Amino acid sequence: MARNTYYQDETVRPEINIKQIAKMMKYVYPFRKVMTFVVISMLASVVISLLPPLVIKAVTEKVIPNADYSLMAKLVTALVGIGIADIGVNFIAQYFAGSTGQKIIFNIREDVYSNLMKLPFDFFDSRPAGKIVVRTTNYVDQMATFFSNTLVNFIVCIMRIVVVLVFMLFLNPILTLVVLASLVPLLASLEVIRHFSRKRMRRLTAKISNRSAFLVESIMGAKEIKSFNRKDYNAGIYEDLQNDVCREYIGYVKVSELMTIAFETLWNVGSMCLYAVAIYLINERPDLVTAGTLIAFLSYMSMVFEPFNTLSMVLQQLAEVSSKMELVLEIRDTPSDITEKENAVELKNPQGVIDFEDVTFGYEPDTNVLEHFSLHVKEGSSIALVGPTGSGKTTVINMLTRFYDVKEGSVKIDGTDVRDMTLHSLRSEVGVVMQDPFMFKGKIIENIRYGKIGATDEECIAAAKKIHADKFIEKLPEGYYTEIGERGDGLSAGEKQLISFARIILKDPKIFIFDEATSAVDSETEAIIQKSLDKIIEGRTSFMVAHRLSTIRKADKILYIFNKGIAEQGTHEELIEKKGLYHELVNL
Repeated sequence: MARNTYYQDETVRPEINIKQIAKMMKYVYPFRKVMTFVVISMLASVVISLLPPLVIKAVTEKVIPNADYSLMAKLVTALVGIGIADIGVNFIAQYFAGSTGQKIIFNIREDVYSNLMKLPFDFFDSRPAGKIVVRTTNYVDQMATFFSNTLVNFIVCIMRIVVVLVFMLFLNPILTLVVLASLVPLLASLEVIRHFSRKRMRRLTAKISNRSAFLVESIMGAKEIKSFNRKDYNAGIYEDLQNDVCREYIGYVKVSELMTIAFETLWNVGSMCLYAVAIYLINERPDLVTAGTLIAFLSYMSMVFEPFNTLSMVLQQLAEVSSKMELVLEIRDTPSDITEKENAVELKNPQGVIDFEDVTFGYEPDTNVLEHFSLHVKEGSSIALVGPTGSGKTTVINMLTRFYDVKEGSVKIDGTDVRDMTLHSLRSEVGVVMQDPFMFKGKIIENIRYGKIGATDEECIAAAKKIHADKFIEKLPEGYYTEIGERGDGLSAGEKQLISFARIILKDPKIFIFDEATSAVDSETEAIIQKSLDKIIEGRTSFMVAHRLSTIRKADKILYIFNKGIAEQGTHEELIEKKGLYHELVNL
């Protein structure tokens, strides 16, 4: 998926993608025994469905002419038994097909989600969250329908067509040829209409994806929309996107209605041809065709025509689903650039010595943010990163955590390249507090516990007290057990930041990273946080990206990042004496 946004249609293939379907069949294979049972059950259902027309034929040829009510009672009983058997077999087949389909989709969802969580940040940077949501929900739901219903219908249609045609040939070859001749124009017209229908459906799917992407974006940015008075303007955009969906849907419905008209018309024409030939033979060659045979053949003709129509629809759904499979599997199969080596080592009890050696990195292929960047950080040192927006301050810490990997050079902790470490151990020992921390819907104590799975309530509360977050938490209605909304709705920016600090304290890493971590709190709260942090990070290596002088002036070393590297470095006093870029920044 290339860089995309809500107004750009996603590209989908118009034809059935055999490769994608083959990939999906790997999920079906573990359930092959159940699926075989379903197919056998459906075959039994098809055979059972052949019996009622024969019963009607017997009624027409034997009961009515002879007024044989005893035989009539037997045939009615047989018809009831056939109906019950058909319902029972169909119920069993549909139950196992549906439950197996859901198990298959469960496995697909797990694989997609698992890989989604492994993907690097550049995957999310270049994709609207809304379209990722559409792929992992709407498209997977349609795949669920495919595995639970469409796949079984496809198999049943093939079996029904083959079994019924073979049975018809044994019953009367001449009338069977009439039915087959009637199928030719039906299939030709349906295929032409399906061609246009597939185009409409692809366009409709793309427009629905665009609308969903914009809706998710609007929900995530609701506060900005309101604060910038964009409500009416964005409503206009949504209306345009909705009109696109409606226009394509109406076009799709029109084409679909043509299919119904064509089917009914050609069915009637075929029926008339069958009547004409049968009546002629009844009058001229009664030894070849009887009235009962004609009645039975009309039923069998329906059994053949309807599956062909259904099969045509299934093939269209197959084309649609296989194209969406490709989009879903792109998420599942997209390799992560951030991977572990087979012999990756565990980072245990690090000293905190960090080295950036001749590092070059850029988010875009032809544009570097850092070039030949080198830095040595001693154990327990505090490093402050300052400089203009976009100069690469956050990039430096992103490479330390392996949110991104260097293009050239290396980043080492205690002499070991971070790319040679297991991701779990690296990120266990490197703690990050971001400028805009994410709060999850749920209790405050659970949000703190995000820093350490399995931490006790007492440990969570102790972490909050260390950063003085307890002062506002204990004033809440339920204290630490107060429920907060999505993204921390109900808390101020400063309160959310305090909870994020409590998380990192609970995690207790050896290396701390603060990315504009105190920008959302007031000066008084910042002073309290700073005092607490001075004790917490004592003896630990720390990095601070900040603009506030109070946050950075105590750092052991301040780096002014500019022009793809370190323009100046030193203590606060040393840099002030130089009267260079840092001095200008302080004056500003």
